Amino acid sequence: MKRYIFFLLFFNILFIRYSYGFDLKGLQPVAPYGVFSTFGADSLQKGKAAVAVGFEISREPDFNRFTAQMAYGIKDNIEFELTMPYVSEWKNSVDGFEDIAVGFKHRFFDEGKYGPAIAYIINASISSGRDEFSTNGRIGAGLVISKRVGPVNGHANIFYAKPGSSSLKDEISFSAGLDFAAAHNFKLLGELHGRKSHYSSEIDQLEWRIGYRVKTTDNLFTTIGVGFDLKNRSPEYRILISLSLLFPAEEKKIKRIYEEDR
Repeated sequence: MKRYIFFLLFFNILFIRYSYGFDLKGLQPVAPYGVFSTFGADSLQKGKAAVAVGFEISREPDFNRFTAQMAYGIKDNIEFELTMPYVSEWKNSVDGFEDIAVGFKHRFFDEGKYGPAIAYIINASISSGRDEFSTNGRIGAGLVISKRVGPVNGHANIFYAKPGSSSLKDEISFSAGLDFAAAHNFKLLGELHGRKSHYSSEIDQLEWRIGYRVKTTDNLFTTIGVGFDLKNRSPEYRILISLSLLFPAEEKKIKRIYEEDR
């Protein structure tokens, strides 16, 4: 009996440690319509699309994550989004897909001279079937607020999600981010991201992220950043890299000046 209790206690400690250290990605914004995990209220115009690939490497717990994303403008203020994360955990040689997240973002209030732009997001996740990286699907919703002041564009998000597994707790996440246009094709990024995960009754992740985004070509954006956990040091840090491509590319308007012969 004592051995049985000891085994359960030991397993529970390992399980909780791993669960608290590993964060599931969920739906993510496609650059340049967001910071890192913070959505902006702006979206793709009707008929335009974007694809993105991302790579993330984290330390303690040690894992890397590959992410494929897609977004499509249904209307100028309604956007469909999809995120597919794939995780490889180094120490335990475990890898597989996380739950695939889909969602719709609707901007119902445009930014004015003094007021912000406001949007909501409805999202759901399809279970990957992997217990290590899945909550057996989830449904959720969130609110997005954005405001531009000069060269600074600020965003604030709050999200609620209910996991598909009844044994897991409801999730709440929040984030605040900004991008500063330091040059025509270069932006500095900053973000504070927090989460109450599906294993906790209180906030167990609070992370500060900084980086930059370069408009490499007219329709290609490169984002590089680093994150530091401010609460549990789990992960101690993470490095984030992503490339996003918007298409069709915008055509540059060429001004022609005609001189009249006299």
